[in-house]
Amino acid sequence: MPKKRKRAVKSLAHAYEVKAEISNATLAKAKSALTLQIYRRQVKLGEIQIGRGSLFWAGARRQSAKRIHWGKFAEMMDRLAYGKAQPKEPA
Repeated sequence: MPKKRKRAVKSLAHAYEVKAEISNATLAKAKSALTLQIYRRQVKLGEIQIGRGSLFWAGARRQSAKRIHWGKFAEMMDRLAYGKAQPKEPA
């Protein structure tokens, strides 16, 4: 009977952690946002603040956040996910 090989056991700890804070449950009013703090192995990577009109990204050691409008965000994600930008809708 052949010997069984032991497989290496991977750590069950998650590499990434996301902490969330919401300032208004409906996000319907001005000044309401969902804030996500992103960590990798207890080191802060950055913070995303999601609102109605846009989102803000602040890197871990940045003084100010970068505003990204939803249309621009969609283009960026399409480029990252699919390798190209989707065609724009006619005006």
